[in-house]
Amino acid sequence: MESVNAKYVSQKISKTRWRPVSHSSLQQPDIFATGSWDNENNKISFWSIGNHGSSDMEDGFEGDPQLLCEHKHDGDVLDLQFLDQDRIVTTSSTGAVTIFRHHQNSETISVSQSWPRVHRYPCDNAPCTGVVCSSPEIVTVGEDGKIIVFRADQEGVVRVIENADSSTIHAVTYLRTTEILTVNSIGQLKLWDFRQQSNSPSQILSLSGDRVPLHCVDRHPNQQHIVATGGQDGMLCVWDVRQGSTPFSLMEAHSAEMWEVHFHPTNPDHLFTCSEDGSLLHWETSTHSDMPSFLQGGRNNSMISRSAMAPAGGNQSLISAWLNGDSSKGRLETTHMLPSQTLSVNSLDVLGQFLVCGTDGEAIFVNRQVPV
Repeated sequence: MESVNAKYVSQKISKTRWRPVSHSSLQQPDIFATGSWDNENNKISFWSIGNHGSSDMEDGFEGDPQLLCEHKHDGDVLDLQFLDQDRIVTTSSTGAVTIFRHHQNSETISVSQSWPRVHRYPCDNAPCTGVVCSSPEIVTVGEDGKIIVFRADQEGVVRVIENADSSTIHAVTYLRTTEILTVNSIGQLKLWDFRQQSNSPSQILSLSGDRVPLHCVDRHPNQQHIVATGGQDGMLCVWDVRQGSTPFSLMEAHSAEMWEVHFHPTNPDHLFTCSEDGSLLHWETSTHSDMPSFLQGGRNNSMISRSAMAPAGGNQSLISAWLNGDSSKGRLETTHMLPSQTLSVNSLDVLGQFLVCGTDGEAIFVNRQVPV
């Protein structure tokens, strides 16, 4: 734990994201953004873990995150994504979507574009729960069951799928350039193809049995058909969207809601999850097989194989591939990444060997030596 720095920030942190670094350079992540929630005045903030000219170390130890600048935010920050090096997109409990620009020369933040109350019920605002960006495109989802597409260079809304869901959509991610995935409060994962004018999903996958709300989703960076989700029961689900309509594997992860799941962007045999139970887990698969490691049965006794809940007449080739996987070749190890916590870890982000997370304990933790 020596490499973990804790910074107490006097606000509950709902979201944390690293500023992207150039793939061509060997630059290390040095700036991240946070959003707050459930505070009297919520804000977005930019922090540095480098030596951004801050010679005074009075307010912390060397290596502690240093506040660069902050800006008030109307409502709780429910999601936050970088659009590019200088701009972030936030979604709000007020139903608004906002682009903020970080002016690095003056270390100030300004509102670059705003779409107030785009997610709403007939008589009230609906929280905008999730956003995903592929500049200049921005896609948001909300408690109102809508999917809305924006462009950063246009003032209006590009497209609205009004009744995308009859329940709350909790999160969204890109599957491919023209396809997105959403997860909802009744345990469904839906694929949407924006090349189609249809307002219906191209595919629906769901948890069998109880309709456990799904809170988060991430796609494997190299094998885009592999998707991880987490939900209210704390289980980690791995799906192969090419095969079947139920998860490929289920793993007991947390004792309460899982708020976020992230594959490591460049080393996806590593995956990270965080939870209401106060823990942040690092999942590592080690394998010597050509089969994607996240689809291998392991020795970890918390794994439940797909076959245990496969319906009669299910995809036999898939089930047998799972059952016949040589368990000695696949192994799954989990590591706790934080000192013992009691309050929720709401958000995490990982880039290179750097991990940042934010908590309801009004703390930000930064780990500079993630073993990936």
